Amino acid sequence: MTELILIRHGETDWNRAMRFQGQTDVSLNAAGLAQAQRLAARVAAETVHHLVSSDLQRAWQTAEPAAAQLGLPVAADTGLREQCFGVAEGLTAAEIRETRPADWARWTSFQADQSFEGGESTRRFHTRSIAAIRALAAAHTGRTLLLVTHGGVLDMVFRTARALSLDGPRMAEIPNAGFNRVRIAADGHIDILVWADTAHLDGLPSQPVYDQTRLAREAAGPLNPA
Repeated sequence: MTELILIRHGETDWNRAMRFQGQTDVSLNAAGLAQAQRLAARVAAETVHHLVSSDLQRAWQTAEPAAAQLGLPVAADTGLREQCFGVAEGLTAAEIRETRPADWARWTSFQADQSFEGGESTRRFHTRSIAAIRALAAAHTGRTLLLVTHGGVLDMVFRTARALSLDGPRMAEIPNAGFNRVRIAADGHIDILVWADTAHLDGLPSQPVYDQTRLAREAAGPLNPA
């Protein structure tokens, strides 16, 4: 059994502007840096043996204050990267719908094998991200790991733990710098112990309601069958 503390990176300007980030290397904004400091204080009392982050800087910058607090180095794992959104990265939902309607129609069908042009389907993303997490758990059996990653990866964890379909929009709440705790058994089964805890962020400016699938559902209109 391995325990994982899973963290979504702090806020970025692209979060605030509601732009698809994917694997574009966007840094934290001032709010995100403040969230990272609060997160470091939140995990200070935890017994953490290893700290692993996505190599994208918004995750790495979120991990660094926690690493300093815990006295641990940060290891990079590209398997923890966000889903690649190809031609959609850097664009808002409205911009994609206007300039790339065929891509938008495919994506808002929320089918696991669809993707933006040049992007990663949900099925391929699920395979990649869950394999990375299970490999880390297997390599550190009996330990507690702190993993700093992305909203899409946490969505894949939630769906796997709840045995949910890869089709359909995101159903889990996944706030920036939220605290999540899961356990992974030797057979790879995932149990959720804590999800979307944001008590450590109390008093900070409120976050935007940012969820790529929720945003898509609101903007898609007749293109979205859901």
